Amino acid sequence: MKVLVTGAAGFIGMHTSARLLERGDTVVGIDNLNDYYDPKLKLDRLDQLKPYDGFSFSKLDLADRAGIEAIFAAEKFDRVVHLAAQAGVRYSITNPHAYGESNLVGFLNILEACRQHQIEHLVYASSSSVYGGNTKMPFSESDSVDHPVSLYAATKKANELMAHTYSHLYGLPTTGLRFFTVYGPWGRPDMAYFSFTKNIIAGQPIQVFNHGKMKRDFTYIDDIVDGVVATLDRPATADSAFDPAKPNPGTARAPFRVFNIGNHDPVALGFFIETLEKAIGKEAIKEYKPMQPGDVEGTYADVSSLTSWTGQEPKVDLVSGIQKFIDWYSDWS
Repeated sequence: MKVLVTGAAGFIGMHTSARLLERGDTVVGIDNLNDYYDPKLKLDRLDQLKPYDGFSFSKLDLADRAGIEAIFAAEKFDRVVHLAAQAGVRYSITNPHAYGESNLVGFLNILEACRQHQIEHLVYASSSSVYGGNTKMPFSESDSVDHPVSLYAATKKANELMAHTYSHLYGLPTTGLRFFTVYGPWGRPDMAYFSFTKNIIAGQPIQVFNHGKMKRDFTYIDDIVDGVVATLDRPATADSAFDPAKPNPGTARAPFRVFNIGNHDPVALGFFIETLEKAIGKEAIKEYKPMQPGDVEGTYADVSSLTSWTGQEPKVDLVSGIQKFIDWYSDWS
């Protein structure tokens, strides 16, 4: 297949592109290479993809409507993996317009281009953040997600609604993937595990929010990519059992699906830090802080729908995954 991967210089985008290239697909990557975090890391990721004959890259912003239309017209993609977005919960408190431009306007441009060019399947990144203030665990795609607690989460919920509209009106198969706290080699420096590692090694304090009373369903990057590729290979279809009198938010009468991708094993923040300390061989200096605006106390993915749809199940446990990250970090830094 010829696949467009947006956000190809990003953490998940690089790994997904590599997996598709390794199996023989042609990948066109786009990314705006913004400075939300050090662009050098993004360029280093792209360097990992350049040796593949089937890879090409264009610097392009999602909000550039004419640019998006032009690349779709020129390249004639079969399928699209849309991973580009303005990420981060806390950043959305201080920079809300960045989320509107990238996550809303940018996503609309992708949807329109997919419609105009008869794309076979659009797979796009949603987030566990859409579950917001929900306390019923584990989080299921059949749960209501009407109470986001950050603008970032609200834009991801909006993406799912927009995708459903295009699936309903135009028959565009769309699959949204709610990622749960992704970690691993080549990860994002704004994520806690990355900054914790940097500070522990440097002997600097780490900030532990909500006094450490948090749980996260940490998911290793390989398990995420397994899910992305498996769903890409099985385009969304209408749910013949969908009941509009009792609508399931994860399916529809249209070719629309939403799936959780998580480890199905929430871990206390304290244990997570202990795992990092053991892998690094050094104890962290901890500064305990209150809960931050937009954060949630826990996440826990019910992945049964994804497993039923694709056969994929999480394989990498936290201890193994953290060790792989530390091994990479030691070489990279």
